[in-house]
Amino acid sequence: MTGQTIGYARVSAADQNPQLQLDALKAAGCDKIFVEKLTGTLRDRPQLAAALTYIRPGDVLVVWKLDRLGRSLLHLIEVVTGLRDRGVDFRSLKENIDTTTATGRLIFHILAALAEFERDMIRERAAAGRAAAQAQGKTGGRPRSMDADKLAAARALLATKRTVAQAANSIGVSRATLYRYLAESVAEVSDVLADETEVSDTSFEMPQWLAEMAPPARSDK
Repeated sequence: MTGQTIGYARVSAADQNPQLQLDALKAAGCDKIFVEKLTGTLRDRPQLAAALTYIRPGDVLVVWKLDRLGRSLLHLIEVVTGLRDRGVDFRSLKENIDTTTATGRLIFHILAALAEFERDMIRERAAAGRAAAQAQGKTGGRPRSMDADKLAAARALLATKRTVAQAANSIGVSRATLYRYLAESVAEVSDVLADETEVSDTSFEMPQWLAEMAPPARSDK
């Protein structure tokens, strides 16, 4: 059974006119057209999402040009592959790509191979960059905001009855960061104590900063 022909048009700004695309899509026999007025670099495109939700197996999604659909070649292949998996074909009018034909399917497979090549190149460049950084003694990720001196200073401040927020502000880190490092140090100490001696439950007084982290007690009433 032949399905519907669904059009998708997109312009990059609200003040741009999509009429050229609309005329081409109507001439291509589109039964319904979804129009987007957003830049193609945005991940969230409501009208594209609506079109992909509306479309059914046996339908054909039509765009005026390939760049109207995908943010990049990789994204374009991802969308069209998703359509194919759902039994939906794809046409791009300017590039004359039509996956309902053998030639169109061949062109799409070539594009998919190029996209995979681009993905592999990105991976290789990233791996080479990491290897070069490691060779120079660099590691990935953000620099640590907490060091041993700051942690010791924080503990000293807490021992003088300062709050966690005050201690964190004094050493220049967020309260969440200080909580995390304090919790890690408590876990390490607890492991050592568990290995060396048995500690009575009544001999341990929970520090104020640790008590602040605990969730409120649940009332059974």
